[in-house]
Amino acid sequence: MWCDTKRVISILIVLLLAISVTGCTSDDNGDDNADGSLSSGTGDAGDELTNSIGMEFRYVEAGTFTMGSPKYAASQPVHQVRLQKPFYIGRYEVTQEQWVEIMGSNPSVSQGNKKPVESVSWNEVQEFIAKLNKEEGTAKYRLPTEAEWEYASRAGTTTLYSLGEMDEKEGPFLRDYAWYQPNSGGSTHNVGEKLPNPWGLHDTYGNVAELVQDSWGDTYSAAKEDGSAVVKSGSTLVVARGGSYSSKDNALESAYRAKKDARDGDANTGFRLVMEA
Repeated sequence: MWCDTKRVISILIVLLLAISVTGCTSDDNGDDNADGSLSSGTGDAGDELTNSIGMEFRYVEAGTFTMGSPKYAASQPVHQVRLQKPFYIGRYEVTQEQWVEIMGSNPSVSQGNKKPVESVSWNEVQEFIAKLNKEEGTAKYRLPTEAEWEYASRAGTTTLYSLGEMDEKEGPFLRDYAWYQPNSGGSTHNVGEKLPNPWGLHDTYGNVAELVQDSWGDTYSAAKEDGSAVVKSGSTLVVARGGSYSSKDNALESAYRAKKDARDGDANTGFRLVMEA
């Protein structure tokens, strides 16, 4: 009789434990973005975020990297950069339909909704950013600093391109990752048609050169160790990175820099955005 009682008690304990575990499970997803205007992951590297006009961003952890190249005078001195804060960066270059959504018109020469917007000046990009921030009720959108751009473009690599070491016969091949002079047909193409870099970013090489926040300097003599933007009062010259559809292969290298006038736009130049984490 005592044995039967012990058996019943054991069964009851098991049942109570099962009920307790089940009660801790909920169907509530805890979604704080019920309006659908903003979605994000947990904040781990590789997480994605999409804003109200469909811009997709990738989360990038803070870190240290070697910036510059001994190949080009404008990319020297080669120096260490220690980015202190993580950030989100556009998975794609800003498209024409996204520009029209905010600005109301399309200045691009080679038009197409999914093509990158081009023929916009650095100054006009700042207007776009101000309006986008107002639309989203934030102040977090901006151009990447030059250091953030190169860090994200390199994606943890130290080779000329984030493809790694290339072999002329076996690859990887730059043409699979970039629209540039040999394969573009003299025009931009829809964003995202080429393979992404190791951090999931498309068209960091080619398609359009990408404006960054920094003023132009003939060297990195004024570069900041924390990777913040170098801004020169009164200067109208700014930096663009990554090369375009009309560039030769060397202009697509992660460390290559180009000079632009902040007041002028051209058909080779667009941008991607950063959103502060």
